[in-house]
Amino acid sequence: MSAKIKLLLAEDDPNLGALLSEYLTAKGFEVTLCKDGDAGLKAFSQSKFDFIILDVMMPLKDGFTLAREMRTVDKKVPILFLTAKSMKADTLKGFEIGADDYVTKPFSMEELLVRINAILRRTGTAQDIEEIEEFQLGKYKFNNLQQTLHLGNDKYKLTTKENALLNLLCKNMNGVLERNFALNSIWGDDNYFNGRSMDVYIAKLRKHLAKDPSIEIVNVHGRGFKLLVNY
Repeated sequence: MSAKIKLLLAEDDPNLGALLSEYLTAKGFEVTLCKDGDAGLKAFSQSKFDFIILDVMMPLKDGFTLAREMRTVDKKVPILFLTAKSMKADTLKGFEIGADDYVTKPFSMEELLVRINAILRRTGTAQDIEEIEEFQLGKYKFNNLQQTLHLGNDKYKLTTKENALLNLLCKNMNGVLERNFALNSIWGDDNYFNGRSMDVYIAKLRKHLAKDPSIEIVNVHGRGFKLLVNY
C-alpha cells in the first residue's frame, strides 16, 4: 500500500474492536478506534478519514444516527455498517442514509477486507490497495491481471466477468462469498436477472476448474458461494 488509508472504526465491543483494529492495521490501514458513537463523531470532526466502519448498535449514539451526522459534513466518504441484525428493513435504512455496504455479524476478517477493497476500487482509491496478481488453486494458477487460468501447459483466457468472479472467490477462499455482494460488485445490481447470469458464470468456472478434483465451488444456501481448495 503506497499511502496509508485513514480508517475510522466505531465499535463498542472491546474484543471485536481490538481484533478488527489489529487486523486492519496489519493490512496497512491507519486505524482510529472509537468505543462509542460520541467518540466516533468527535474523531470524525477532528480529522479527515478515507473510510468509515460503524457498528449499528452502539451506546450514546447509534451507527445510523452517527452516519447521518457524518453525511451532513462529508457526502462522499465510504461508510460500511457492521450489524448483528439481518432484517431487510435495517439494511435498507442503512443504504437510505448513504451507506456503501454492510456486513452482518458474525463475519470473517477476510470478507470484511474484500468488501473494503471493493468499495475503495469503486470510489477511486484502488491504486492504494495492494492487488494480488496470482493465485495458486490446486494444480491451477490464476492470474487476475492477465485474466488467465493455467493448468500445466494449457492456458484458458477468461472473460471479464469470469475473471472478476473468480478473483472475488479467490480473495475469500474457503470462506463464503455473499451472493448480493458479488452481484453488486461485478454487475452493479443484485436483481433477479443478474442473479441468473451469475449462476451461468459460476457453472462456467466449475467447468474450467473441473480437471482438479481438489477444487470445488459449492453453493451456500441463502448466502452465496464458497471456493474450496483441499490441498
